Amino acid sequence: MSGLFGLVERKNCSATLFYGTDYHSHLGTQKAGLAILNHRIYRSIHDISVSQFKSKFADEIEKMAGRIGIGVISDNEPQPIIISSSFGTFTLATSGFISNKKQLAREVMRTGGSFSELSGGTINPTEVAGKIIAQKESVIEGIKYLFEKVRGSLSLLLLNKEGIYAARDKQGRTGLAVGRRNRDIAIASESCSFPNLGYHLVKELGPKEVVLIDTKGSIKTILAGAKKESICAFLWIYTGYPASSYNGISVEAVRERCGINLAKRDNLKADFVTGIPDSGIAHGLGYAIGAGIPYRRAFVKYTPGYGRSYTPPSQKVRDKIAQMKLIAIEKIIKGKKIIICDDSIVRGTQLKNQAIKKLWRYGAEEIHVRIACPPLMFPCAYLFSTRTKKELAARRAIRKVFGKRGKSINLESFLNEKSEQYRKMVDQMRKELGVTTLRFQTVNDMIDAIGLPKERLCLHCWIGKS
Repeated sequence: MSGLFGLVERKNCSATLFYGTDYHSHLGTQKAGLAILNHRIYRSIHDISVSQFKSKFADEIEKMAGRIGIGVISDNEPQPIIISSSFGTFTLATSGFISNKKQLAREVMRTGGSFSELSGGTINPTEVAGKIIAQKESVIEGIKYLFEKVRGSLSLLLLNKEGIYAARDKQGRTGLAVGRRNRDIAIASESCSFPNLGYHLVKELGPKEVVLIDTKGSIKTILAGAKKESICAFLWIYTGYPASSYNGISVEAVRERCGINLAKRDNLKADFVTGIPDSGIAHGLGYAIGAGIPYRRAFVKYTPGYGRSYTPPSQKVRDKIAQMKLIAIEKIIKGKKIIICDDSIVRGTQLKNQAIKKLWRYGAEEIHVRIACPPLMFPCAYLFSTRTKKELAARRAIRKVFGKRGKSINLESFLNEKSEQYRKMVDQMRKELGVTTLRFQTVNDMIDAIGLPKERLCLHCWIGKS
């Protein structure tokens, strides 16, 4: 997943673009880029895998000037990219996952097209999207054609002489929000980027909706949004920033409700509740509210220089980040019965090695783990996160307990928290983590915490269908 930010201002937008893009740093760890239009396109892309966004662009932004710009924090590929087409030059930034990227690239090459933007030796999906758009006679026809061709999920910002075209993924898996500051207009993946820059939220794009923010600062709907929506539930559970909202629903409030729902199903006696920083904190606070047990910080996160441990592509890098950024506080932990809340268990290695082992090492008496979503059973088909079943801790537990026989067991039984198969799977996960007890949120309680009807949420990671 990547974070997008764009704006049209009456004066030089470079400073706002810099800070607005930086507010999306939690969505990517590898690349970042800015592009500003002022007679010509000024573009800059940097590697942020070993240093923060601000340190890479702070000096450079002073040299960039213009009223219109877009920025992106990317989970993998360098962007924005620049494309020359029959309808003029444009700059493109995307967020999402094109599952049929190789097929689309071959189609482009069969018609004489080529690719120059490589990421890790593979074709850049943003360039694939740009080349498909360029096959048509106008921007809007190109975006429509792209939506027809792409499988997976894709939202985009396209900058050209007319302004910024913004298009939300056709199923609405991720969000795009529009903010206003007098006659200045901004658009962003995360609404948390608005308040400190003086913007206020005015609308959220619907699925497949395309708008043009023109050079005068007007918002024009080019393609109306679709009625059917399937927004990623994981945005509220983990991915989104606590100060953001989607569909008008606060991320922080959802996480607190998740914790409260977990507490309702428990009757534990413990000394305190804690949450894994950062995304587990609100889940933990909610549990503490629901259970009437004090919340204390067993861990603090050393923030500078360390990104999110879920997003880097390498397991080795993920483990190192988790190891270094979480610092346990022995005097809080020693001799205590602790309820520890986290957003999810994906692969399980980080929670075990970088949190639970530290709690035992510093003398915890009991460790009870409570997870704010159900066990993740399926790789994400729409965003760049988990890619294979083998990565997932729940699938690993099934293989461990049932072996080859697990393949013949109806998968539905592992999705039902009341079944014997589900109980054995969770108990195996508990053993692997090395904790006193382990409990997951139910699908229905998670949906209740979010507050949207089930049919408007993408729940693929948990139930295998959206």
